[in-house]
Amino acid sequence: MDQLSFYSAEARQPVIADLAGMLCGPGQAVGFGRGTAARLSVVVDAEWRARSLVEACAQRGVEAELGRSDEGRPLIRTAFRADLTGLAAQWLRGAVKSVPDGYVPDGAALRIWALTAGSAEPTGYRLGLDPHAPDTHAPLAAALLGCGLPAKPVGPRAGGPALRVTGRRRLARLAELVGPTPDGAIERTWPLVS
Repeated sequence: MDQLSFYSAEARQPVIADLAGMLCGPGQAVGFGRGTAARLSVVVDAEWRARSLVEACAQRGVEAELGRSDEGRPLIRTAFRADLTGLAAQWLRGAVKSVPDGYVPDGAALRIWALTAGSAEPTGYRLGLDPHAPDTHAPLAAALLGCGLPAKPVGPRAGGPALRVTGRRRLARLAELVGPTPDGAIERTWPLVS
């Protein structure tokens, strides 16, 4: 019988706070109307990611539309909603994306981060970061450490910015936390235990 961690993606009901996983990666939050509404959006590199993120939003009662960025890449965007204001307020300092103090992602947020910008590599698993928010990189490394996943930064020359999780036990922990491979995921994009 499989045992689920408290932090596992399957351990509890989905909540809006899980969508912070999009903000751990290249996702953006925008407030509107002096904090009365907010929107989340993210550009991803593959259709399966976009479909999975739209579904993840729907599981949390948030309707998201699938469109195209100016470069033709899949774009997921929610409407401006009052129930997203708390999440946006936590992740924004003015108009600048910032990791909330003490943030530690659970399995559901890690799953959404992996859906947004995760990729397997021969020696580990990479969780993509926002290239436009470099001040979030160190706090997100600390956040991963907080959930038992020490990670090393990967710079732009090596395909980053990203955080790389390595080691058999750490990868097994990550796979446990993010749960099963989503439908349509391309081989080698999801953390698997070998």
